[in-house]
Amino acid sequence: MRDNASMASLSLHLTGEKGPDKLLSTSPLALLLGMVLDQQVPMEWAFRGPYELSQRIGGTLTAEGIASMDPETLATIFSSKPALHRYPGSMAKRTQEVSKVIVDTYGGDVEEIWKGAENGSDLLRRMKALPGFGEMKAKIFIALLGKQLGITTPGWEKACAPYGEKGSFRSVADIVDLDSLEKVREFKAAAKKAAKASR
Repeated sequence: MRDNASMASLSLHLTGEKGPDKLLSTSPLALLLGMVLDQQVPMEWAFRGPYELSQRIGGTLTAEGIASMDPETLATIFSSKPALHRYPGSMAKRTQEVSKVIVDTYGGDVEEIWKGAENGSDLLRRMKALPGFGEMKAKIFIALLGKQLGITTPGWEKACAPYGEKGSFRSVADIVDLDSLEKVREFKAAAKKAAKASR
């Protein structure tokens, strides 16, 4: 597994913007919160959110800081134009709920979620225990950890199937450059179209 020093050498390309991508590459909390916000908005918007949030609260993201904020203040920060999400109020609440779990369960260290997992099944259980993380979101984040951060908890590929599949373009876990970003967009658009057609 990677430690903080090696994560600092990562270069994620999830938004196509230098500042947000740098933060995602160096802050495990920012990466997790990007996944929290990845709901009913474009991926780039969601994963840009933690960077914008950090700028609005003074430049530093910590689980303790977010967890201890006044909820109304945090909601105002989310909703101030340009809003950080399509649903700023509910996402501010969700962001704070996740931060509180990180503080209360993992001592404020988001990496303990995966460092302490015994195997892929345990990691999936831990991810699904986070507020707002259903089966799909939990699996996609595990795939992101495995494919791009090198966090290969035993059994991770089985736990996050089919998102851990090599050579796929199913989710944010597969975005490594602008070309793969476009391919993931196309996959999502086709899946959405197919879902509408089947109704």
